[in-house]
Amino acid sequence: MPDRGLLSDRAKALQPSLTLAIAAKAKQLRAGGADVCSLSAGEPDFDTPEFIRAAAIKALDGGQTRYGPAAGEPALREAIAAKFSQENHVPTTAAQVLVTNGGKQALYNLFQVLLGPGDEVLLPAPYWLSYPEIARMAGASVKELPSDADQGFRLKPGELEAAITPASRLLVLNSPSNPTGMVLSRAEMEAIANVLRRHPQVLVVCDEIYEFLLAPGHTHHSFAAVAPDLADRIFTVNGFAKGWAMTGWRIGWLAGAQEVIAAASALQSQTTSNVCTFAQFGALAAISGSRQCVYAMAAEFNVRRRLLTEGLMAMEGLKLMAPEGAFYAFPDVSHFGLDSITLCNRLLDEVGLAVVPGVAFGDDRCIRLSCAASPATIQDGLERLQRFLGSL
Repeated sequence: MPDRGLLSDRAKALQPSLTLAIAAKAKQLRAGGADVCSLSAGEPDFDTPEFIRAAAIKALDGGQTRYGPAAGEPALREAIAAKFSQENHVPTTAAQVLVTNGGKQALYNLFQVLLGPGDEVLLPAPYWLSYPEIARMAGASVKELPSDADQGFRLKPGELEAAITPASRLLVLNSPSNPTGMVLSRAEMEAIANVLRRHPQVLVVCDEIYEFLLAPGHTHHSFAAVAPDLADRIFTVNGFAKGWAMTGWRIGWLAGAQEVIAAASALQSQTTSNVCTFAQFGALAAISGSRQCVYAMAAEFNVRRRLLTEGLMAMEGLKLMAPEGAFYAFPDVSHFGLDSITLCNRLLDEVGLAVVPGVAFGDDRCIRLSCAASPATIQDGLERLQRFLGSL
């Protein structure tokens, strides 16, 4: 019998996160005394609001340190269902909500219970880098639906329809988008829904983790509210990381058809079990409390996003769709003749600027810059980028 080696085929096929690799390299250089400016972060640089931290401390002091229900604390599931029903206009019960270890586990659990070998995931590109890896871990294949900055990174309904085959099982929608900052309008969602009505085998997962981070003039719409007749085929992923600056708390949620939520909960019960108990009480305070802190952080991101956008648009040779939400910009740098990994490595090595190569997101023409940093850091990063591009 031939030697298989230590790793499974699944493990051998898994690609590590390029965003984490870039961040690790930047930290290593900084630890060695190098002057590094990072615009690679995928998390808010704000502290979690005090009232949320206080609620978690109270729960911890009150003995909320034991196992809880695998699907989440009942009060938190109720509060998420109420939020989704009232704010997002998607009627939802607590039984249709699963609390997960971040939005990433919500996606993982969902893909595991919906997908298998022979299934195909329809993935608009550019995309968040974990979507294809999570799909492949579930045994599915991935069909990318590419777009570019000239098209505003929009998913065209005709191209979606042409891509659908009998194997197509799941469409991924992410709005506001990481990495492009694109926000789907209601009209665009209605056009996508019209296509899906003709293909009842296709389910939809909507990643709404950036729902509160919107540039002026843009509105977030939940796909399940736009197309209520398709609600039993639509699954929504969200969480506390971006809107409430709670990345390290690892609390996300999945909402959708009760049968699927029950299966995803069973999977969670056999893998990670419940999310950290006392942290869930902090999340309960967050979602039940005033949105003032969320809106204040979103307003600051608007200032930073505008600074980043205007700075990039002033650079000769770059093409940029002005981001409409989230906290990223995704300029096309193909004019300079370098692939995105080479460009990003040279940026870090030559001018000390850490950004993320677009190939990680399915578009090697682009790079991703984050405005989840102070205005001074963003300005510093822009100056370094201009200096580097000017040297090419």
